[in-house]
Amino acid sequence: MQHLRVELGHLGITADLHHGHGAALLSVWVDLLVWSDGSRFLWWNGDYSSHTDRRKYAAHLADHPATAARRIAARYADLRKTRPMSSPVAESAP
Repeated sequence: MQHLRVELGHLGITADLHHGHGAALLSVWVDLLVWSDGSRFLWWNGDYSSHTDRRKYAAHLADHPATAARRIAARYADLRKTRPMSSPVAESAP
C-alpha cells in the first residue's frame, strides 16, 4: 500500500495510510477510501447497482500500483469537482 501512496504522490495526491487487522487503508478524499488485502486495491467507483442499490467498487491488482494510482487519480479528480473540501477542513489544511 505504501507503493500506491508513493505513486499517488507522484501524481500530486496526498493520502493518509492506516494499517490494522490484516488490511491497509488509504484515505484519499471524501468518499475515496482505498483498501487492500495485499493482493488487490479496492475503492468505490461512484456508481450504484441498479438491482441492489448498493455501491459498486473498482479493483486493481496490488502488483501494479502505478496503474492503480492513475485510475484512483481519475476518481479523485471527479470527486474534487463534486465533493469539495468542507470549510473547517479547508481552513486547517496546510
